[in-house]
Amino acid sequence: MNKRLLFGLTLAAISAITIPTLPTLAQTQNRIKIGDLQQRTNGTTVSGKVTQIVGNDFIIDDGTGQLVVDAGPRWWREINLKSGEQVTVIGELGRGGELDAFSITRADGSVIDIRPTQGPPPWAGGARRDRGARPSSLSR
Repeated sequence: MNKRLLFGLTLAAISAITIPTLPTLAQTQNRIKIGDLQQRTNGTTVSGKVTQIVGNDFIIDDGTGQLVVDAGPRWWREINLKSGEQVTVIGELGRGGELDAFSITRADGSVIDIRPTQGPPPWAGGARRDRGARPSSLSR
């Protein structure tokens, strides 16, 4: 078989497989419905209404389901959300099924940075860790 023909057929087959999946790959950075969350992923964005709050953990409801969001320990940063508040959370789905928050954006656009997207959380090591590394403000 001609090498050019074989190359063309191979390229066509790869294109037929990959091109239909491109919209799916692009959507992974978009908001995901809580009801569709199934696996541990980095950079998951969920929007909804805060329904319950316990410390820095809260439940968010987007109409398709509810999800527990972990915003880190209160001694690191108190987030001061209110029940009924509309928020967008970026984080990663934790082993326990909760969303470990990287940041929380309020309806007014203010952002509460919780932790970096890479590496261990800044509070790893406990409350006795050097607090000089702690952020000076809750929102930007």
